[in-house]
Amino acid sequence: MSTPSKKPLKISSETRLGRKEKMAPTPIPKKEDVPKLVPSDMCLDQPTLDVNSAERFLQRSMTLILEEAVKRATDRSEKVCEWVSPEQLQQLLDLDLRDTGESEEKVLQRCKDVIKYSVKTAHPHFFNQLYGGMEPYSTAASFIVEALKPSLYTYEVAPVFTLMEKAVLRKMIEVIGWDDGDGIFNAGGSLSNMYAINLARFHTCPEIKELGMPAAPRLVLFTSQESHYSIGKAAAFLGIGTKNVHLVPSDKSGKMIPSTGTTVLGAFDPIEQIAAICEKYGLWLHVDACWGGAVLLSRKHKHLLQGIHRANSVAWNPHKMMMASLQCCAFVVRDQMHLLEHCYSAKASYLFQQDKFYDVSFDCGDKSIQCSRKPDAFKIWLQWKALGSSRLELRVERAFAMAQYLMQQIKVRQGFRLLMEPEFTNVCFWYVPRVCRMSPTALTFGPSYTRWRQ
Repeated sequence: MSTPSKKPLKISSETRLGRKEKMAPTPIPKKEDVPKLVPSDMCLDQPTLDVNSAERFLQRSMTLILEEAVKRATDRSEKVCEWVSPEQLQQLLDLDLRDTGESEEKVLQRCKDVIKYSVKTAHPHFFNQLYGGMEPYSTAASFIVEALKPSLYTYEVAPVFTLMEKAVLRKMIEVIGWDDGDGIFNAGGSLSNMYAINLARFHTCPEIKELGMPAAPRLVLFTSQESHYSIGKAAAFLGIGTKNVHLVPSDKSGKMIPSTGTTVLGAFDPIEQIAAICEKYGLWLHVDACWGGAVLLSRKHKHLLQGIHRANSVAWNPHKMMMASLQCCAFVVRDQMHLLEHCYSAKASYLFQQDKFYDVSFDCGDKSIQCSRKPDAFKIWLQWKALGSSRLELRVERAFAMAQYLMQQIKVRQGFRLLMEPEFTNVCFWYVPRVCRMSPTALTFGPSYTRWRQ
């Protein structure tokens, strides 16, 4: 069944005979004929929020943050945490989301409650995990980042932060001892380790990027039994398989393969010897220095990382011992062949055009597995600018001194037993409850390290 053809609309143009045809006038639609796509009560040329109200709320909330989340949260006389059970906390916070909004006073109270019932990780008495403390410069950087809301994938949308990340990575590469290299800031040390494992696999078998796992032989990982659990997660996530992760035994102090500054014991592995083995057999050597990387800033203690310059890649988290605000995590690679970009590039044409009006080598997004990415390097850049390498070195020295002081106190404090002499700032000890001290062997022998590891 055919349909009648429509006559084409003629427009003014040159014809083969050189004549010009007259363009039919475009009729102006009547107002009543225009469909109402926008509700009549919606004004499109005005801000979504009331500017004065928004400014007032931000001023009041910032005052609240400085008073409650900065000043009181770092006061020794205040609690680290106002602990309540999950069931109670759900009721106290009123977490349900509703159709209608709340008043400014109510929202500010919500903010105050969030701070009240949160763990104050900047408090002097917070000792959980491997971060903490109030760092004013990186905190200010965090405020600026949240206000500007940049995304670090192309120079045109984040010019300042793109250059800052390059500068920080260049400095970290210099401190590690490489002549050149590449890197990227990402959302955590676990992700840095995943970057490293995937990059090592791509370096060994580049065909896997397009053809997948069938293009690669069976691959295995060797890591210390004291290494971070993200190594096993990466093996599972990347399709290598957790049974292909071989745990190499460590000695009683936790030393073995390069995961410098292990999470629990703070052990530094013999990188020089391990690097020699890796070079002999063509293995990619990744050093997990998320916790221990800051030692490189100390002339007194940097020998603990002797040989790190021989690694192929390094993970380093400035938000740990360097005290930058969470998150601030760098992955660096000793490479001059754009390996990161070759491994992760997807060449998204709507972002990474090659004919831009500036040097497109400053577009860093195509070497990341993320698209939207915060400029976390700004936190450590501003902090480093404010303090300089010399004062950052003092922070590392102070951390070591504090660990030695704690060790001495544990040795003379009743009911405490030192597990081992600390090599780093991790001080491992047992506390023997009073009721268990009746046994004459309780403090002499205590729980064994082997039993503890089991």
